[in-house]
Amino acid sequence: MSIFEIAHKALMAGLGMQDMVKNFVDELVEKGELNESQGAKLIKEWSEKAGGSKEEFDRSMREFIDKAVEKVNFPTRKEVEEIKETVQALSLRLKILEESSSVKDKPGNS
Repeated sequence: MSIFEIAHKALMAGLGMQDMVKNFVDELVEKGELNESQGAKLIKEWSEKAGGSKEEFDRSMREFIDKAVEKVNFPTRKEVEEIKETVQALSLRLKILEESSSVKDKPGNS
Protein backbone atom coordinates (compact mmCIF):
# COMPACT_ATOMS: atom_id res chain seq x y z
CA MET A 1 0.00 0.00 0.00
CA SER A 2 1.46 3.37 -0.99
CA ILE A 3 1.88 6.35 1.32
CA PHE A 4 -0.81 8.15 -0.66
CA GLU A 5 -3.27 5.30 -0.12
CA ILE A 6 -2.56 5.24 3.64
CA ALA A 7 -3.01 9.01 3.89
CA HIS A 8 -6.19 8.86 1.80
CA LYS A 9 -7.73 6.16 4.02
CA ALA A 10 -6.84 8.06 7.18
CA LEU A 11 -8.36 11.27 5.87
CA MET A 12 -11.50 9.49 4.73
CA ALA A 13 -11.83 7.89 8.17
CA GLY A 14 -11.61 11.34 9.73
CA LEU A 15 -14.33 12.67 7.46
CA GLY A 16 -16.49 9.64 8.22
CA MET A 17 -16.07 10.22 11.94
CA GLN A 18 -17.39 13.77 11.61
CA ASP A 19 -20.55 12.46 9.90
CA MET A 20 -20.95 9.77 12.55
CA VAL A 21 -20.78 12.32 15.38
CA LYS A 22 -23.34 14.55 13.68
CA ASN A 23 -25.69 11.61 13.10
CA PHE A 24 -25.27 10.48 16.71
CA VAL A 25 -26.09 13.95 18.05
CA ASP A 26 -29.06 14.21 15.67
CA GLU A 27 -30.40 10.91 17.04
CA LEU A 28 -30.04 12.16 20.61
CA VAL A 29 -31.97 15.32 19.69
CA GLU A 30 -34.70 13.25 18.00
CA LYS A 31 -35.03 11.06 21.09
CA GLY A 32 -35.32 14.13 23.28
CA GLU A 33 -32.18 13.36 25.24
CA LEU A 34 -30.65 16.64 24.03
CA ASN A 35 -32.32 19.83 22.89
CA GLU A 36 -31.20 21.45 19.63
CA SER A 37 -28.98 24.05 21.29
CA GLN A 38 -27.24 21.36 23.36
CA GLY A 39 -26.76 19.28 20.22
CA ALA A 40 -25.34 22.25 18.33
CA LYS A 41 -23.03 23.05 21.26
CA LEU A 42 -21.84 19.45 21.43
CA ILE A 43 -21.12 19.35 17.69
CA LYS A 44 -19.31 22.71 17.92
CA GLU A 45 -17.15 21.49 20.82
CA TRP A 46 -16.34 18.26 19.02
CA SER A 47 -15.49 20.15 15.83
CA GLU A 48 -13.13 22.44 17.73
CA LYS A 49 -11.39 19.47 19.33
CA ALA A 50 -11.32 17.64 16.01
CA GLY A 51 -9.75 20.75 14.43
CA GLY A 52 -6.94 20.54 16.96
CA SER A 53 -6.65 16.84 16.32
CA LYS A 54 -6.61 17.55 12.59
CA GLU A 55 -3.63 19.87 13.02
CA GLU A 56 -1.87 17.20 15.09
CA PHE A 57 -2.83 14.58 12.51
CA ASP A 58 -1.50 16.76 9.68
CA ARG A 59 1.78 17.25 11.53
CA SER A 60 2.07 13.52 12.21
CA MET A 61 1.34 12.69 8.57
CA ARG A 62 3.99 15.16 7.36
CA GLU A 63 6.54 13.59 9.72
CA PHE A 64 5.53 10.09 8.60
CA ILE A 65 5.82 10.99 4.93
CA ASP A 66 9.17 12.75 5.46
CA LYS A 67 10.56 9.68 7.24
CA ALA A 68 9.20 7.33 4.56
CA VAL A 69 10.71 9.43 1.76
CA GLU A 70 14.01 9.55 3.65
CA LYS A 71 14.05 5.75 3.98
CA VAL A 72 13.28 5.28 0.28
CA ASN A 73 16.22 7.61 -0.37
CA PHE A 74 14.73 9.53 -3.29
CA PRO A 75 17.20 11.96 -4.83
CA THR A 76 16.53 15.61 -4.08
CA ARG A 77 15.63 18.05 -6.83
CA LYS A 78 19.13 19.54 -6.47
CA GLU A 79 20.77 16.13 -6.88
CA VAL A 80 18.71 15.41 -10.00
CA GLU A 81 19.67 18.78 -11.48
CA GLU A 82 23.37 18.11 -10.74
CA ILE A 83 23.15 14.71 -12.45
CA LYS A 84 21.38 16.29 -15.42
CA GLU A 85 24.10 18.92 -15.77
CA THR A 86 26.82 16.25 -15.55
CA VAL A 87 25.14 14.11 -18.23
CA GLN A 88 24.77 17.13 -20.51
CA ALA A 89 28.45 18.04 -20.06
CA LEU A 90 29.54 14.46 -20.73
CA SER A 91 27.29 14.27 -23.79
CA LEU A 92 28.88 17.43 -25.16
CA ARG A 93 32.40 16.09 -24.54
CA LEU A 94 31.48 12.79 -26.22
CA LYS A 95 30.06 14.62 -29.23
CA ILE A 96 33.23 16.70 -29.55
CA LEU A 97 35.40 13.56 -29.29
CA GLU A 98 33.29 11.74 -31.90
CA GLU A 99 33.52 14.69 -34.28
CA SER A 100 37.28 15.01 -33.87
CA SER A 101 37.66 11.24 -34.31
CA SER A 102 35.61 11.24 -37.51
CA VAL A 103 37.73 14.07 -38.92
CA LYS A 104 40.95 12.12 -38.20
CA ASP A 105 39.51 8.98 -39.81
CA LYS A 106 38.87 10.67 -43.17
CA PRO A 107 41.41 9.83 -45.90
CA GLY A 108 44.26 12.32 -46.02
CA ASN A 109 43.82 13.46 -42.38
CA SER A 110 46.44 11.30 -40.66
